[in-house]
Amino acid sequence: MSINAEVSKTGSESALATIRKFTRRVQGAGLVRTVRGQRYFIRDASKTVKKKRALKLLKRRADYKQAIKEGKVTEQVRQRSYTRESAPPARLGEGTPIAR
Repeated sequence: MSINAEVSKTGSESALATIRKFTRRVQGAGLVRTVRGQRYFIRDASKTVKKKRALKLLKRRADYKQAIKEGKVTEQVRQRSYTRESAPPARLGEGTPIAR
């Protein structure tokens, strides 16, 4: 894939201004983003690998559910974690230090 970004010097334009113009044109065309995206190419997994992974996951889940039924494993309850913005409103007196 070859995309050319061409800039010509006009009149009394300095070399730095021409380089700045070139940089803006390249960024506007999205070339920098495209090149950085191609930097670390990761090949997609084949159909066979995807199927094997999915089957292994299904088997693992079924084994876990069976172990819970047999009482070998206790089911873990997920705890909710709150961020400061989504935390429920504190009641009066909660979170304040107690003077001794």
